Amino acid sequence: MADFTTSTTTKSAIRNLAEPLADVTAFDNLVQGVIASNPFQCVTYNAKGVNHAPVERSREAYTARIIYQDVDANTVGLVTIRAGTIAAFTAVANHILADATVATAIGGTAVRDSDSEKYSATLKCHDQNGEIYFVDFSRTQVRLSSYSDEAIRSRVETWADTVAALN
Repeated sequence: MADFTTSTTTKSAIRNLAEPLADVTAFDNLVQGVIASNPFQCVTYNAKGVNHAPVERSREAYTARIIYQDVDANTVGLVTIRAGTIAAFTAVANHILADATVATAIGGTAVRDSDSEKYSATLKCHDQNGEIYFVDFSRTQVRLSSYSDEAIRSRVETWADTVAALN
């Protein structure tokens, strides 16, 4: 019987944040800052005839929660929305907050539950050595995945050590 043999060894590493990122603006500034400044020293590449930036967003999701409270501040209902962009996340959350018909139907006052918001973005990075790896950002952690060269982890960790919100 034939056995499977390892062809590559990929690793992952996680940094849990002491405090969640404050809001979607702080989150986006962090992610966009990595794309703009390329602190991991990634390089452009071509795959299947398509040119790619050294660092690019490959996936993102944003979740907001609107709770409805009665006059005693008890939660009587909630609406959760998930959107694929910050613009859609903001627009839909604001629309729900302003929708008096929904508030009346639920029987409470709409309040944004900012502490329950979730944000995630995955960056696809192309290392100088040819590896493609991913850096996943959430409100509470940063995950480095699909890398094999420890120099990649070292560069990401060195950068993260310089970002106050990630310590």
